[in-house]
Amino acid sequence: MKFQWTLILGLIFAVIIAIFAVINVNPVQVNLLFDRVQLPLILLILGCTLAGGLIVGFYGIYRQYFLQRKIKQLEAQIAQLSAAPVADSGPVGNVEFDKMYDRDEEAAAASFSDRKL
Repeated sequence: MKFQWTLILGLIFAVIIAIFAVINVNPVQVNLLFDRVQLPLILLILGCTLAGGLIVGFYGIYRQYFLQRKIKQLEAQIAQLSAAPVADSGPVGNVEFDKMYDRDEEAAAASFSDRKL
Protein backbone atom coordinates (compact mmCIF):
# COMPACT_ATOMS: atom_id res chain seq x y z
CA MET A 1 0.00 0.00 0.00
CA LYS A 2 2.87 2.35 0.80
CA PHE A 3 4.34 1.80 -2.67
CA GLN A 4 1.03 2.72 -4.29
CA TRP A 5 0.82 6.00 -2.38
CA THR A 6 4.43 6.80 -3.27
CA LEU A 7 3.69 6.12 -6.94
CA ILE A 8 0.56 8.28 -6.88
CA LEU A 9 2.36 11.17 -5.18
CA GLY A 10 5.24 10.86 -7.65
CA LEU A 11 2.85 11.02 -10.59
CA ILE A 12 1.06 14.05 -9.13
CA PHE A 13 4.44 15.76 -8.63
CA ALA A 14 5.43 14.94 -12.23
CA VAL A 15 2.18 16.40 -13.58
CA ILE A 16 2.66 19.59 -11.55
CA ILE A 17 6.20 20.01 -12.89
CA ALA A 18 5.04 19.32 -16.45
CA ILE A 19 2.28 21.93 -16.18
CA PHE A 20 4.73 24.43 -14.66
CA ALA A 21 7.20 23.75 -17.46
CA VAL A 22 4.60 24.11 -20.23
CA ILE A 23 3.48 27.48 -18.84
CA ASN A 24 7.08 28.79 -18.96
CA VAL A 25 8.13 28.42 -22.60
CA ASN A 26 10.06 31.69 -22.99
CA PRO A 27 13.74 31.39 -23.91
CA VAL A 28 16.26 32.18 -21.18
CA GLN A 29 19.99 32.71 -21.22
CA VAL A 30 21.98 30.09 -19.29
CA ASN A 31 25.58 30.75 -18.25
CA LEU A 32 27.61 27.52 -18.41
CA LEU A 33 30.85 29.14 -17.09
CA PHE A 34 32.55 28.72 -20.48
CA ASP A 35 29.67 29.72 -22.76
CA ARG A 36 26.20 31.25 -22.74
CA VAL A 37 23.30 29.39 -24.28
CA GLN A 38 19.70 30.38 -25.08
CA LEU A 39 17.30 27.60 -24.05
CA PRO A 40 13.55 27.44 -23.71
CA LEU A 41 12.69 27.50 -20.01
CA ILE A 42 10.63 24.31 -20.43
CA LEU A 43 13.79 22.36 -21.39
CA LEU A 44 15.73 23.86 -18.50
CA ILE A 45 13.02 22.95 -15.95
CA LEU A 46 12.58 19.41 -17.28
CA GLY A 47 16.35 18.89 -17.57
CA CYS A 48 16.98 20.00 -13.99
CA THR A 49 14.12 17.81 -12.76
CA LEU A 50 15.54 14.84 -14.63
CA ALA A 51 19.05 15.50 -13.27
CA GLY A 52 17.69 15.73 -9.71
CA GLY A 53 15.75 12.49 -10.16
CA LEU A 54 18.84 10.71 -11.46
CA ILE A 55 20.94 11.93 -8.54
CA VAL A 56 18.35 10.76 -6.01
CA GLY A 57 17.91 7.46 -7.86
CA PHE A 58 21.64 6.71 -7.95
CA TYR A 59 21.92 7.56 -4.26
CA GLY A 60 19.05 5.17 -3.51
CA ILE A 61 20.74 2.39 -5.50
CA TYR A 62 24.03 3.01 -3.68
CA ARG A 63 22.31 2.96 -0.29
CA GLN A 64 20.43 -0.25 -1.16
CA TYR A 65 23.71 -1.91 -2.21
CA PHE A 66 25.42 -0.80 1.02
CA LEU A 67 22.55 -2.08 3.18
CA GLN A 68 22.47 -5.45 1.36
CA ARG A 69 26.21 -5.84 2.01
CA LYS A 70 25.69 -5.01 5.69
CA ILE A 71 22.83 -7.55 5.93
CA LYS A 72 25.01 -10.30 4.44
CA GLN A 73 27.82 -9.44 6.85
CA LEU A 74 25.49 -9.56 9.86
CA GLU A 75 23.90 -12.84 8.71
CA ALA A 76 27.37 -14.38 8.43
CA GLN A 77 28.15 -13.14 11.94
CA ILE A 78 24.88 -14.65 13.27
CA ALA A 79 25.70 -17.98 11.62
CA GLN A 80 29.17 -17.93 13.13
CA LEU A 81 27.86 -17.15 16.62
CA SER A 82 25.09 -19.73 16.48
CA ALA A 83 27.60 -22.42 15.47
CA ALA A 84 29.85 -21.67 18.46
CA PRO A 85 29.20 -23.76 21.60
CA VAL A 86 27.81 -21.92 24.61
CA ALA A 87 29.61 -22.50 27.91
CA ASP A 88 27.51 -22.81 31.07
CA SER A 89 28.92 -20.28 33.49
CA GLY A 90 26.64 -21.16 36.40
CA PRO A 91 24.81 -18.58 38.47
CA VAL A 92 25.59 -15.03 37.55
CA GLY A 93 28.01 -13.56 40.04
CA ASN A 94 27.33 -16.43 42.49
CA VAL A 95 24.12 -14.77 43.66
CA GLU A 96 21.82 -16.99 45.62
CA PHE A 97 18.38 -15.60 44.93
CA ASP A 98 16.62 -17.82 47.46
CA LYS A 99 18.61 -16.42 50.36
CA MET A 100 18.31 -12.89 49.11
CA TYR A 101 14.49 -12.82 49.23
CA ASP A 102 13.87 -15.01 52.32
CA ARG A 103 14.74 -12.32 54.87
CA ASP A 104 12.19 -11.51 57.50
CA GLU A 105 10.93 -7.96 58.00
CA GLU A 106 12.60 -7.47 61.40
CA ALA A 107 16.04 -8.12 59.94
CA ALA A 108 15.30 -5.67 57.14
CA ALA A 109 14.12 -2.99 59.58
CA ALA A 110 17.14 -3.57 61.81
CA SER A 111 19.55 -3.23 58.94
CA PHE A 112 17.77 -0.05 57.87
CA SER A 113 17.92 1.51 61.36
CA ASP A 114 21.64 0.65 61.68
CA ARG A 115 22.51 2.93 58.80
CA LYS A 116 24.25 6.19 59.58
CA LEU A 117 23.41 9.44 57.87
